[in-house]
This record gives sequence, C-alpha cells and structure tokens, in this order.
Amino acid sequence: QVQLVESGGGLVQAGGSLRLSCAASGRTLSNWAMGWFRQAPGKEREFVAAISWFRFTSYADSVKGRFTISRDNTKNTVYLQMNSVKPEDTAVYYCATTERVGSLVDGKVPNDYWGQGTQVTVSS
Repeated sequence: QVQLVESGGGLVQAGGSLRLSCAASGRTLSNWAMGWFRQAPGKEREFVAAISWFRFTSYADSVKGRFTISRDNTKNTVYLQMNSVKPEDTAVYYCATTERVGSLVDGKVPNDYWGQGTQVTVSS
C-alpha cells in the first residue's frame, strides 16, 4: 500500500508564492509518475501537473508558466512550486501517483494512490 502525505498549503495573497510537498512511503514506487490535482468548492477534481520518474513533465493550461512540478527520487517526494497565484487557484490540492504520466493527465488513478489533500487559499 502507498501512503502519500501532502504539506505546505495555507493562505497566500494573490501574486504570491507557495510550495507544496508530497512525501510517498510504503509500497515501492520505483519508476512511478507523481502528480498534483485540485478540487475547488462545487467543482470536480482537475489535473494540475505531473512528472515522470525521469522528470518528464505535463501541466494543465491554467497553470503553465506559473507552477513548476519537481521531484526528489531519493526522498520519494514531489513538489509543486506555485508562483503568481490567483484567487481561482484556491482549492484542496491532492497528490497522486501511478505508473505513467498519461494516466495522471487522464485522471486514471486508483483510489488507494491519493493523498488526503492540503488546502490552498488565495486572497485577492
């Protein structure tokens, strides 16, 4: 079983920055992709960014140029650097993992491979 624990959420002013972290443990995740999703109140969960074991990345259009995903394979940790945040970035951010970046982009992630989420609130 995989455990994913997010941290780094909080309140930030529009235009500011925030860095999220997600530490994975449990079942070995060698070569697995990791990614971030978010869910705003009253909306469906949506893909934000993903990164492969070899650091190939993919981003949602809404965050391109503002968010950067990275990972430290020695620590089984993925990061999401959020810059120039906007009020519409307000959401619960979830970490997820699966074998391929494409599966993350398509939202095809087994139920057991999600974190519990961390709240990000952007004030205007």
